[in-house]
Amino acid sequence: MTQDAAAFRKTYAAFLFDMDGTLLSSIAAAERVWGAWARRHRLDVETFLPTIHGVRAEDTIRRQNLEGIDIDAEVEWVHQGELDDVEGVMAIDGIVDFLNALPEDRWAIVTSATRQLAGKRLRAAGITPPRTFITAEDVKRGKPAPDCFLLAAERLGVNASDCLIFEDAPAGIAAAEAAGADVMVITATHGAHYETAHATTGNYVDIVIATRDDGLLSVERRRGQVE
Repeated sequence: MTQDAAAFRKTYAAFLFDMDGTLLSSIAAAERVWGAWARRHRLDVETFLPTIHGVRAEDTIRRQNLEGIDIDAEVEWVHQGELDDVEGVMAIDGIVDFLNALPEDRWAIVTSATRQLAGKRLRAAGITPPRTFITAEDVKRGKPAPDCFLLAAERLGVNASDCLIFEDAPAGIAAAEAAGADVMVITATHGAHYETAHATTGNYVDIVIATRDDGLLSVERRRGQVE
């Protein structure tokens, strides 16, 4: 995607950020826990693991249509496993400085993780949560439904369509699109080339924030960087 993508041409009232794969990398830890869960239920791990990213644990488990299981107990098993394993969780390059350049009332984290897990992973990555922090408990419908992004925009006092949403996973991108927002796809944790009509960046070192006198935000590629 070239700089002609909407995210590099427009100004925004606020920025909304997914967490896992967007602010920080937790893939190794998450896949260790979910891989163990899948083996407990005799699922094909290789096929199953790509489906876990960007959605709530409850929604992932329900989609398996496993007979005779206690959904709440299974969610708790996964949740505890993820709380116990934050080895290798690290910030995406440049994200701390990027967030520090944002006005506090102009950004939010919107994650499918629980508040407890999100807090632990953010601490492991050295990222301080903002005042507006939407987690799995805050909505009835998780991504790809747009509810979480709509709620974050409402709490910031802006329209979702006036926000730029930073995402990495298909479910989150679909939620952002359904919310009517523009999307910046973060490709830092993608193992292969990612085809998308949205703007992309591999990290936050290659992009910078510009703030207009009226408070609107924009994103530019750092000089010398090309897509």
